[in-house]
Amino acid sequence: MMNLAKRAAPEQGGVISGINPIAFTTTDPIRIWIIQLAIILGMTQLLSLVMARIRQPRVIAEVIAGVLLGPTVMGHIPNFTNSIFPAASIPYLSLTATIGLVLFLFLTALEVDVRIMKRNAKSTLFISFAGIIIPFGLGAAVAVPIYKSFVDQSNNFGYFVLFVGVAMSITAFPVLCRILTELKLLDTTVGVVVLSAGVGNDVVGWVLLALTVALVNASGGLTALYVLLASVAWTLFMLYPVKWAFHLVARRTGSLENGQPTPMMMIITLMMVFISAFMTDILGVHAIFGAFIAGLIIPHEGGFAISLVEKLEDFITIILVPIYFTLSGLKTNLGLLNTGKAWGYTILLCAIAFVGKFFGCVAAARTFKFNWRESSTIGVLMSCKGLVELIVLNIGLQAGILDQRLFSMFVVMALVLTFMTTPIVLTIYPPKYRKLGVDAIMPKEKADEEEKVTPPTPAPRDEAGFKSRFSVILNRLEHVPAIMTLTQLLQPSQSSVTLAPSTRGESSNGSNPNIASAEPSVQLDALRLIELTDRTSAVMQSSEADDIIRRDALLSIVRTFGYINAMPVTTSLSVVPYESFSNSVASHAREKESDLVIIPWYAGPEEGAQVGTFNPFENLFGQGRGASNEKSSLAIYSHFVRHVFANNPSDVALFVDRGISLLTEGQQAVHGQHILFPFFGGPDDRLALSFVVQLCANTSITATVLRVKMVERDTLTPTETGETDVKNLPVPHSATVMSHSGFPDTLYAPPTTQTRMESQNADGLAFARFIGGERPALPGNVEAALRRIKFEDLVTSQPLAELIQRANEESATLVQTKKGLLLVVGRGRRMAVASHHAELKTIVQEYTDKGMGRISGDVSRTLGDVATAFMAGVKANLLVMQAAMPAIEE
Repeated sequence: MMNLAKRAAPEQGGVISGINPIAFTTTDPIRIWIIQLAIILGMTQLLSLVMARIRQPRVIAEVIAGVLLGPTVMGHIPNFTNSIFPAASIPYLSLTATIGLVLFLFLTALEVDVRIMKRNAKSTLFISFAGIIIPFGLGAAVAVPIYKSFVDQSNNFGYFVLFVGVAMSITAFPVLCRILTELKLLDTTVGVVVLSAGVGNDVVGWVLLALTVALVNASGGLTALYVLLASVAWTLFMLYPVKWAFHLVARRTGSLENGQPTPMMMIITLMMVFISAFMTDILGVHAIFGAFIAGLIIPHEGGFAISLVEKLEDFITIILVPIYFTLSGLKTNLGLLNTGKAWGYTILLCAIAFVGKFFGCVAAARTFKFNWRESSTIGVLMSCKGLVELIVLNIGLQAGILDQRLFSMFVVMALVLTFMTTPIVLTIYPPKYRKLGVDAIMPKEKADEEEKVTPPTPAPRDEAGFKSRFSVILNRLEHVPAIMTLTQLLQPSQSSVTLAPSTRGESSNGSNPNIASAEPSVQLDALRLIELTDRTSAVMQSSEADDIIRRDALLSIVRTFGYINAMPVTTSLSVVPYESFSNSVASHAREKESDLVIIPWYAGPEEGAQVGTFNPFENLFGQGRGASNEKSSLAIYSHFVRHVFANNPSDVALFVDRGISLLTEGQQAVHGQHILFPFFGGPDDRLALSFVVQLCANTSITATVLRVKMVERDTLTPTETGETDVKNLPVPHSATVMSHSGFPDTLYAPPTTQTRMESQNADGLAFARFIGGERPALPGNVEAALRRIKFEDLVTSQPLAELIQRANEESATLVQTKKGLLLVVGRGRRMAVASHHAELKTIVQEYTDKGMGRISGDVSRTLGDVATAFMAGVKANLLVMQAAMPAIEE
């Protein structure tokens, strides 16, 4: 019985039985591990929010979190370290961190694209080696007094000097990528060169570190040689036969063709990473080198590497990596730096690390004719330490090269240099001095080419003055049907396009060389927008934009659409943060000299819903399934549209596709479109009038133009916004201000007597060009278009209600003729002839009272009052147009 009592199972009641949940036991270490993980992630996330405010990389927050949790700060709390981070639990935490580090180095190698180095081979190698040799020499020099002052003389002097030289010459490539992303430098000449030089520096740095570790771990010189040769042999084995076999399997499984690794490929990849890490570890080199080598053999074709990173990055970078760098902070004890001598050498380390990198890279950059600002920026960026430096220091601590005091000194150096990179770059290289360098042309070569290149010739206008060059914006698959619908209507004649029998081929401009038709009058410039985040995969997308633009599904669809319709199509890609989308659109329109920028907004009916009953703003209004989930995204997109309206240098059209562009209420195919356009006056309406005439050049399109006159008012009044008193705005034409939500809104100064007369005269001239017995002679295509347009006057005291009723009547009539209804309106937020605020408020209230939802104020600010009324009362597609802002004379 006594033996049975001794063999009884341990208590299983948990906390109910009084067991301490934070007590560490080797039989159940998961409890304390989860507590440690929660504290680490919570502290890291809190500090990263603070660091993000001052544009600092996340690694600083992770290391500072460790310093705060370690002996420097919270270690002084009685029993904190023994309870939360007991010494017996650290090996389990270290094992998790090491697994994360191995996988992180694999991801780091995936970011290394040798093709970037090949584009700038000469300058890249020169800057990279200058950024290694000079800091290495200075590091070796400063290692001598540090060795005599702080290192046990029994340690090998040569190994210590070699290690300090390597630590000084390292550039943190992963952090460098994220800083370039945050500062929007990836597409500049400086960014491309720094990224290329960082790749070379990273590879050489890892080789030197591997050599150092091999020497330290070896028992003698001959053993070190054997370790080095075995490591080289394994590297060559991975880079050639294993790489060939891996690529072969990836092709056989269809992973390369589809750009997505299959489950089998994921298993093979992870097994390869850990086997390579195992081999380099048993050879006497750290396991991370094997993982880095495995990452170098992964193919980048077809987006395979990006897809692989997307599957792994969140778990690695959010869970595992913070554990590793927090452990680095836990090992840092700033209390050991308790003498002036220790802090003096710490400051000296910071100065030597920065000066060596800065002046070495600046001298190399000046050799290649970079100006002083660009050269200095390259030097500052290459001095960034960050993640890689901390990995190197941990290896030095683990190998016994550094003690805890020296480790703390070097950690301070790494944090200081990483922290100072962003503010210095922003100071010496602000946006106004930056030069785009997507093709990585060196400044001198670029200057020579610019002398030979003539300014771009604007797209030719036809005799009628119709718009011919359109920029279309794509960032979601749902936008493609809207773009196709509108651009199809821009074709002057459906019957003029016939396909000649031939094998399919695609010309460089996206048009079909075998289509028998006249020279196309419509040219499309498609801009694909991809959001750039701080994820590794997003950074890789930006650096591999040339490959993505060829295989992107949205751009491929648009190119095929242009091929079929004999329409020249050019495609561009912009990988930028979401808040920079509107700036990319403005730059694209300026570069392409676009006549009109078309922004799609698709919100089709949900599956199984009745066609025509869906409101594209219904989630924004608070109605429908998923309203709470999608309201935010729709609101953000509306703010993007308002950014474009406010900042774009050319005319803008917002096409709201409500999912009924090709169907009627009876689910019958639509054969043509009928346009209803209310003309109130002002530059936006004049633009819309001209565009309606251009659309009617298509024989399948007819239109009704209603010239609206309000009987109760005979003077022009400014548009009301409900938020800002426009009478106090001194700007003569327009002003972009911030709304209460922090997003831009465009408000306009009240018209003076002169501007009222100018607007009335311009409205009269616009109509006189198209109607009246004394109108001038027009080209044949315009005359043909006008025969398909009916002009009417609408005199009313409630224009919005009258227009909604008229639009619904037109829609009911068109069902019988199998035509779709397209509503075209001017945005009307500049030089508006009347305020519709009071009437719109009544319509919105009726919409709400019917239980159809609540219309947000963002709708009217985005679309304008007239378009908002149509959205609430009519089931039809909508085209909202805004004329380019007039230049403000100095």
